[in-house]
Amino acid sequence: MKLISSVLVAASLTMSAVSGFAQEAAAAAKPDLAKGQASFTAVCVACHGPDGNSLVPDYPKLAQQHPEYLVKQLQEFKTGKRQNAIMLGFSAMLSDEDMKNIAYWVTTNKAAPGTAADADLIAQGKRIYLGGVLDRNIPACAGCHGPAAAGIPAQYPRLKGQQANYVVTQLNTFRSGERNNNLQMTGVAAKLNDRDIKAVAEYVASLK
Repeated sequence: MKLISSVLVAASLTMSAVSGFAQEAAAAAKPDLAKGQASFTAVCVACHGPDGNSLVPDYPKLAQQHPEYLVKQLQEFKTGKRQNAIMLGFSAMLSDEDMKNIAYWVTTNKAAPGTAADADLIAQGKRIYLGGVLDRNIPACAGCHGPAAAGIPAQYPRLKGQQANYVVTQLNTFRSGERNNNLQMTGVAAKLNDRDIKAVAEYVASLK
C-alpha cells in the first residue's frame, strides 16, 4: 500500500509540474500588447503612423494586417532575406519577442480606408485581381489574397486599402528580383507590365 501511495504521489507531482510548465510556456508565448505599443511608438511610428496607418504613400499600412505575416517580414528583414536598408536597421534592434509584441499590437488597430482616383486603372486592376490574365498565364490575385483582399494569416498579406505607391514598389521589386523572399510572387510579378502593376495597386487601394 505504501508503494502504491508513493507512486500516486509521485505521479501527481509530475502532472502538477507538467501543468505548471505548460502554463508558463503559454504565458511566455502570449504577446504583450502594452509592450508592443511602447516598442511601436519608439521604433515604428515615424514611418507607419501612431496606429499603423501610414500617412506616407511609400510606407505600408500595418493596421489590421495579419500579425503572423508581420512577424515573418520583420524576421526576414533582420536576417537580410528581405532587403531594405531602413528596415534592416530597425529590425536589428528587435528581439523575436519584440517583433511578436509589436505585430500583435499594431494589427489590433483598424485600417484606414485607402484612396484611389483613376477609374480606368481601378477597372483594369479589378479584372486582373479577380480574374487574372489568361492569355499571359497570370493568375488571379484573389486566389491567394482573397476576393475582398483580406489575405490569409501567416501566408498572404491583407491588401485592402493598402497604399498604392507601396504596392507598386513591392510588385516592381518582386519583378526585378530585388525582393526575393517569396518565389510565388516573383513568378507572378515577372509576367506583369507596368500598367498591370499600377492597375492592381490602384484597385486594392480603392477597396473599403
